[in-house]
Amino acid sequence: MIKKLDKLILKSFIGPFIGTFFIAFFVLMMQSLWKYLDDLVGKGLDFLTIGEFLWYASASLLMLAMPIAILISSIMTFGNLGESFELVAIKAAGISLLRFMRPLMWVAIFLCGVTFVFANYVIPYANLKFVTLYNDIYLKKPAFDLKEGVFFTHIPNYAIKVGKKESDNKTIRNVIIYEQGNLLQDNCIVAEKGVMNISPDNNYLEFNLENGYRYQERGNSMDSTTEFIRLGFKNFKKLFDLSILQKQTTPDSLFKNNYKMLSSRQLNKNIDSLVKSEDSLVRKMGTSLTYYVHYGNIADSIWKKLPALDSKNAPNRLIPDSALEIVAGRASSIASDLRNTVQFASTDIDARQKDIRYHKIEWHRKFSLSLACLVLFFIGAPLGSIIRKGGLGMPLVVAIIFFLIFHLLNMFGEKFVKESIVTPFTGMWLAIITLVPVGVFLTYKAMHDSQLFSKEYYFRIYKKIKPLFTIFIKAIRKS
Repeated sequence: MIKKLDKLILKSFIGPFIGTFFIAFFVLMMQSLWKYLDDLVGKGLDFLTIGEFLWYASASLLMLAMPIAILISSIMTFGNLGESFELVAIKAAGISLLRFMRPLMWVAIFLCGVTFVFANYVIPYANLKFVTLYNDIYLKKPAFDLKEGVFFTHIPNYAIKVGKKESDNKTIRNVIIYEQGNLLQDNCIVAEKGVMNISPDNNYLEFNLENGYRYQERGNSMDSTTEFIRLGFKNFKKLFDLSILQKQTTPDSLFKNNYKMLSSRQLNKNIDSLVKSEDSLVRKMGTSLTYYVHYGNIADSIWKKLPALDSKNAPNRLIPDSALEIVAGRASSIASDLRNTVQFASTDIDARQKDIRYHKIEWHRKFSLSLACLVLFFIGAPLGSIIRKGGLGMPLVVAIIFFLIFHLLNMFGEKFVKESIVTPFTGMWLAIITLVPVGVFLTYKAMHDSQLFSKEYYFRIYKKIKPLFTIFIKAIRKS
């Protein structure tokens, strides 16, 4: 009986789980596609490259698709059984809800492990390949990637800035082009308007500029006696060689040390190194400030023995007029050095602490999102047995509400960690910590066949705790 019951619950769960998983994964992948659509359009990419790009981009979405699929499918499974009164019959046979949930609980634990393995080993590799492929695609046709008001520096020896791009994606205004040669001084081209085109073979980018000036310094960069020239023009054609970008492929080693490309073991190693580096910097800063602190202590001990002086005339009475300017200059220099030392060290320490936080965020994410599969199961399973509604109607609505709560808490927690408001543990586990009591409460309600939205039940609870609220309000008023 028990084995048949296990087969029944597993059979009822597998179908909805597979369906909801692929639906959730597809929706998330489409969202990712819309995010990168502008980067893919007009690049002349083949279907294999696009498919590879989408696969690498969507790999990290599995960690979101898996929990929501478990949540929806568990609600649907228990809702279908409750709606067909199979769940009532099973309970009437003396089988508890926890025993009925046990096979799916082991499935959820197994999926937690699968999610963690995928997040720890597959996703870092996918992120690395995605970044390198995205960089190659980004450089495929730079004309389409020229952003308004931002210098484009991916073409060797050039920096290009356009003030505005028209809707045709060809007409450009307020163009600035900086050119740096090996032996020449910097050259600059400024134009009011222009049209950019790419050759049919994608090897050249052509700028047809109008109403501008060319600024040139003729001569060797090592020679101080260079000749400055300004030439005005009505029309000017500038050609950029893009063939080097077409042949160029980004090496994986360029991004392999990024925290998103590391496993939990590698993250731990990097965190230890970063913490040691930060401690070393703090000690070095303390050593560099020892001189100033020592000077201050000596000065305090001397000044205590001096007679009280009028603050208005004290500097003139202690320091000769001939040395007053020199002393003031030295004091100002010491104070400036001290300020610069502290500011530089503080900026460096802040950057290192930020890097440590980002590493810890990624480390905790691998575990928290994996455990979310089990937590959301203990929300979905008892909730399905309570509402007793099958299909995709009510279960989908309830699942979306709980998943949005989970996702928002996870997002806010991560943001709080990045802003150093809370610790990485608190922020990245905020959603889990919040939803675990909800799962326990729903499981308790389902085990006792209690109505979730019973007015009488919550009214009785309110009557019990009302005296406590009354005492608390009176205490506040007295204070």
